[in-house]
Formats: sequence, structure tokens, C-alpha cells
Amino acid sequence: MNYEEFLKSKEFKINFKSVDVIRDDLNKNLFEYQKDLVYLALKKGHFALFAMTGSGKTAMQGEWAWKVWNKERKPVLILAPLAVSHQSIAEIKKLLGYEIKFVSNQDEVINGINITNYEKLDRFDADEFVGIVLDESSILKSFTGKTRDMIINQFTSTPYKLACSATPAPNDHMELGNHSEFLNVMSRSEMLSMFFVHDGGDTSKWRLKGHARDKFWEFVSTWSAVFTKPSDLGYSQYDDDKFKLPKRTRYEHIVHSKPKNALFALNAETLQERRQAKRDSLEDRCNVAADLVNGSDDIWIVWCELNDESKLLKSLIKDSVEVKGSDSEDHKTKAMMDFADGKIKCLITKPKIAGFGMNWQVCSHVAYASVSDSFEQFFQSERRVYRYGQKNEVEVHTVTSESEGNVKENLQRKEEKFMEMINEVVTYTKAQTLKEIKQVSIQRTGYNPQINMSLPSFLEVA
Repeated sequence: MNYEEFLKSKEFKINFKSVDVIRDDLNKNLFEYQKDLVYLALKKGHFALFAMTGSGKTAMQGEWAWKVWNKERKPVLILAPLAVSHQSIAEIKKLLGYEIKFVSNQDEVINGINITNYEKLDRFDADEFVGIVLDESSILKSFTGKTRDMIINQFTSTPYKLACSATPAPNDHMELGNHSEFLNVMSRSEMLSMFFVHDGGDTSKWRLKGHARDKFWEFVSTWSAVFTKPSDLGYSQYDDDKFKLPKRTRYEHIVHSKPKNALFALNAETLQERRQAKRDSLEDRCNVAADLVNGSDDIWIVWCELNDESKLLKSLIKDSVEVKGSDSEDHKTKAMMDFADGKIKCLITKPKIAGFGMNWQVCSHVAYASVSDSFEQFFQSERRVYRYGQKNEVEVHTVTSESEGNVKENLQRKEEKFMEMINEVVTYTKAQTLKEIKQVSIQRTGYNPQINMSLPSFLEVA
């Protein structure tokens, strides 16, 4: 048996419950590409939307949830990160006109569309929902294995599923495996064994088999759509004019702090050395970040990593609000929503707290008082501001110590590599996605009668 025959024997036929809708009956406020994607997701029943930040995932998941509820008349649940829930309610109401209720436990659930935070999942009975939406579903990998498994296992039998996430890292096969398993398409372990080989003893290192590349992305395209802009979906008539990012300028500020027990700064190489370098330069870095904000009348978001950084920044920056992990949920939510409304001049927080999902286009000035080793956290936190729909030029300032090397170039290199890989994935998936859309969407042109219909004379009533 050759590899083609092996894949054929393992072929997984995706056949879930679907919602029959007329494409042109979808909400008129959706863009044309959004209508196609929602239509495809409703027809598939279980589907994932991997879309660049600012492309309208909130509107698409709101329309999907509404159509599922409209057909089944049973509760639908949206899971979202903290504060994103409340922003989603406002956006869906404004864009689509639908009412969504924020719920904290099962007793508050209505027979309609409900939304809650991932952290509250243990208060709900998954069997009571006919549809489930995971907003910012990539954060599943940030949770413990126990939480991730709970989400996958509790909703195993849910008839309708939608996962919405920013464009995934193409080499993050665990993330794709989590989505495949959540959607009941294929277990993560089966997907890895079918398309990948394992390098060495590190279980996180899986390499896509060379001869399986085309087949793998064809497989992914049967249960998801990957795109950075509308034209990535394959239709030439999709308009990218509204999907252009503004100018972004990155500035690097290097502080010259003398390290402890050393005559001069050495390049920190190990994780322990980098952590010590951050400790040694903490006050100097925070002072630089504070000077940037205090010397400007603009709205700022300041990202940090350490509690000591957050505390010091709050004391240094005028008119600032701090959001830390130990704060109450009410404080976190209010602060993030007030910032989105332009009521706060400067928000100080960590990427792992607020780096996913929020839409902060009101702000165009970003400062990193420190930068972590996680490119994803940097990319996602920056994209709260630098995203489609941002009308102003964006300034991003990174403040690092002399021992941390050239962070700016390193981040730009990682981002360029990331976008190259994404473009490669789009190349692989475009044809299959277009094929999938055409298979389920056959009424792209509505009937436009030009002649008034008249009854034959023998049918007319005297």
C-alpha cells in the first residue's frame, strides 16, 4: 500500500448536522466574504475560522450562533476570554442587531445566545447547549491540559461547533490538532501520526512529512478556512481595499543598567540570565516607558511581564490604570472596557491577561516595558492595536536592557518568518477553500426579474 492509498483508507468523512440557509438571507451588514464563510460554517456544522485580527470574527460568530439558534430554538453558548465577552455583546448588537446575554452560571442561561468566560466553564452543563463557539480558540494551548481536555470532552456531543481564532502559527501543529479534535474531525494523536514524524525526544517537535504537505493542508481545508485578507479565499471579486494595515513604526530603547556582580553588561543567553537581566534593569526600563507616556497626550497601552514592573509603572505614569492577575474580575472587565471606550489614558497590564481578543483601535501608541520570549504573546498583544480598522499610524516602543541583545530585529525577523509561513499556508489552502465554498454556496447571484408576471387568460377569475 502506497501513501496515497494509506490516506484514502484513513479518509475521514466529515458529515455533521448543518443549517440550511439562503446565502443572501444572511445579515446584510456582513461583508460578502463573511457571508460565504458563515454559510460554509453553517453547512459544515463543525468548522474553524482562522482569520487575521480585525477581519470580523466577532460578527461572523454572532451570525453563525444566531442562525443555529434560529433553526434549533435551543441555547447556544459562546466562550470568550475575560472582558472580550462584553465587547462581543456590544459589537454584535451594533453590527448585527442581535441580543446576547452574558451568563455566569447555568441558572442564568436563556433560550437564545449566551456568552461567558472560559474560566467559568465548570459552572455550566455542556449537554444543555445545541451549539458552542470558541472565541479566540488558540488560547486553549495556554490553558492547562486539564482545562483543554475539559473543553474538548464536555462538548464532544454538541451538534454544532465553531472555533474562531487568529491565524495560527503554521508550525504549531498542536494547536491545529486541538482544533481538529474539538471539532470531532480527527484526534490530535491520529492527526500527528498520519501526517507528521517525530524528531527526537521532545514531544512538542513534530515535523510535517515532505510527501504529506499537500494532503495535510487539503485535510485542514475541509474543516477550516485560513486567511489574512478576503482575496486569500480565492474569489477575485473580494475587495481588499478596507483590509490594509496602517503604517507601523517600531522604536527600540536600550537601557544601560550595570548588572550585579559584573563590571559590564554581558549578553544574557540562558532563561535564568535573561530573567536576572530584567530584574537588574527593572527600574531603568520602567522609567523610560513612563517618560514616553507622560510626555505625550495620546492614549497608551503599556505591556509588562513582572508584578514589580506593573506596580512601579502605576506609580510612575500619570492617569494610568493597572490590571493585574490578582484583581477582581469586575475590575479587570471595567478597566478593559473603559480603555476600549477611550476613558483611560494609559492601561498597564500583561499580554497573558489581556493580550487576546480585545479591540483597542482607540489606541495607537504601545510600549513594552519588557518583552517575553513568546513571539505569540508579543504578536497578539500588539495586534490589539495594530489591526484592520485602525485609522491612525501605530507607534510601538520596546524597552530592553543592554544584556537582552537586539530585541527589535529579533521580533521583526520572527514576524517576517511567521507571515511567510502563513502566506505559504494560504497558497496551499486557497484552492481547496474555494472549492468548499463553491460546493455549498450555489446562489451567489440572486434572481432579478425584469418583466412583470401575468396570469394566462384561462386562469384569470372573472
